[in-house]
Amino acid sequence: MVKYPGRFIHLNVSAAKNAQKREFAALIFLMTPTIRVFLRSGKEIPVLRFHPWVFSGAIARTEGQPEDGDLASVHDKAGNLLGIGHFHHGSIAVRLISFGPADLNAVDFWTDKLQTAYYARQAALPQISDALNGGAPTAFRLVHGEGDGLSGLIVDVYAGTAVVQCHSIGMHRQRDLISKALQAVLGAQLQAVYDKSVESLPPKYAEGQQNGYLWRAEGHTEDSTVINENGVQFRVDWVNGQKTGFFLDQRENRLLLAQYAPGKSVLNAFCYTGGFSCYALQAGAALVHSVDISPKAIALCNENTALNAPYEGTHEGYAEDVLKFLKNAEQDYEVVIIDPPAYAKSLDKRHNAVQGYKRLNAEALRRVAPGGIMFTFSCSQVVDRELFYHTVAAAAMEVGRPVRVLHHLSQSPDHPVSLFHPEGSYLKGLVLYVE
Repeated sequence: MVKYPGRFIHLNVSAAKNAQKREFAALIFLMTPTIRVFLRSGKEIPVLRFHPWVFSGAIARTEGQPEDGDLASVHDKAGNLLGIGHFHHGSIAVRLISFGPADLNAVDFWTDKLQTAYYARQAALPQISDALNGGAPTAFRLVHGEGDGLSGLIVDVYAGTAVVQCHSIGMHRQRDLISKALQAVLGAQLQAVYDKSVESLPPKYAEGQQNGYLWRAEGHTEDSTVINENGVQFRVDWVNGQKTGFFLDQRENRLLLAQYAPGKSVLNAFCYTGGFSCYALQAGAALVHSVDISPKAIALCNENTALNAPYEGTHEGYAEDVLKFLKNAEQDYEVVIIDPPAYAKSLDKRHNAVQGYKRLNAEALRRVAPGGIMFTFSCSQVVDRELFYHTVAAAAMEVGRPVRVLHHLSQSPDHPVSLFHPEGSYLKGLVLYVE
């Protein structure tokens, strides 16, 4: 049977009852990869519910000799086509990119996907359209992996540069098509496409790869730029910075912090390039201390605070271990921000991560002045919202201070979460009032 758009596409050209159906079935057949994955009975249900991961335990058999990164079609037990994606030997065997037939080797496929993602950003962040039409240079995430139906792909746009980060071999092999699609979607405002994937790819494959420009407009020579985020200036270095160069997922949370900062003493722990610090200073904080174990991060933080000068308050950066700084601090702060890197990236590390979050939050709560505010975050995907909440509660009980929850926080709207892939909701945060 042929039923598309929708599900259950049976690839049987000879069985088609008329010329039009035979032509359509033949076209689907040509778009189907030679690697074919057949699921065990009942294991097609998550795929039918648009979950993009096919786990190795769900596979009954595989036709062909797949290598990591190969395109593979996924079928139910009866042979009906469910989708097409990238194969990888491991727990997640196939990352589905299409729920139905598609030619993943065609630039039009990627252009359509990126255009859809761009429309979503225009709806969520109206300032994007202003920036691309001559307004202040802004930054936004154009593609957020599974949240945009593109498992294994991140694309961040900094003014005129799109930074591509691939998390799978299959996605990395299609980076040139992605670059062409970006040029088609973003048009003349796009000046460069930079591939920043080596750090996020499987180590063995990454050994033979290097980061670099996939495309640059004539005359483009910059490896960094200054962006405007809600009126605050930041220099973004996509070549030497962490991840793609800047953490865009905290945009709205930084804006919320600005409401609490005027006239206050602020501690920004794990400050990286000083996002929360700059917002606090521009909002009128009296004092901001930025702490990060990396001297390079502190240098970038100091550069960004200087970009936003003049401001009335004072700023000091400390290249120190955050826990040691908290234990040895000689003052309390009226506002404390705790935004650590992921403490766990797999379930077997979750227990240790929880203990780490508890210790960190307990020390941070001790440094909040009576009647003060604490912003605390976790970006560990395996630590869900409920577990994080209870971990912070345990820290508060250990310290013995009454605490109220004022806000529950999440990632910015250009980091969308598919309703069918809740695992994409990785950033969680709490704003606390501490007596």
